[in-house]
Amino acid sequence: MNLNKTEIENLERKYRLNLINSITGIKPANLIGTKSKTGQENLAIFSSVVHLGSHPAQLAIVLRPQEERETDTFKNIKETEVYTINHVPENLIKNAHYTSAKVSHDVSEFEKMNIEKEYIDDFFAPFVKESPVKIGMKLDTMIDLPNNCRFIIGTVQKLILSDETVNELGQIDLESCKTSGISGLNTYYSLKKLDTFPYVRSNEIPKF
Repeated sequence: MNLNKTEIENLERKYRLNLINSITGIKPANLIGTKSKTGQENLAIFSSVVHLGSHPAQLAIVLRPQEERETDTFKNIKETEVYTINHVPENLIKNAHYTSAKVSHDVSEFEKMNIEKEYIDDFFAPFVKESPVKIGMKLDTMIDLPNNCRFIIGTVQKLILSDETVNELGQIDLESCKTSGISGLNTYYSLKKLDTFPYVRSNEIPKF
């Protein structure tokens, strides 16, 4: 396959959608947990969580355009300014995937997809109990992207994971966590650790 820009644009819509969503490779699978001011809980699968910085600890999410219909995730984050990011474990991928369905505002995906929720300390938004890595977030800012998507930037307020999965350098063993990844829109992968290399200094590059 060798496609130029015009050929890509002329591909059948669903084929193009799947192809372009796959070319970035494996992306993290996360469930975003939110709750409205009136107490309605919401849960949605995302593959767009990205690391922005470590000090302060900041993560971002890309949300689809909200002009025609504001999603519950977007509305809840905008109103309450708190949300959770939860790694999807391998045993929960089917339940997690179906949170992408458009259900009525008064339906909780936790209940509909049989995903157990958990409230930790006094954090307002719900966590996914089975998630091996749970992150409580506080909204910093929302940025409009050129394609009308929204870039949601938040600061980490809470981090909950097992001590046994973190080594002495602070690195998380995602294989032992049984965290999953997503390719495209609907294909899930398990993660296998291949190797760990040191921080690279120019005078320490090995001969290849």
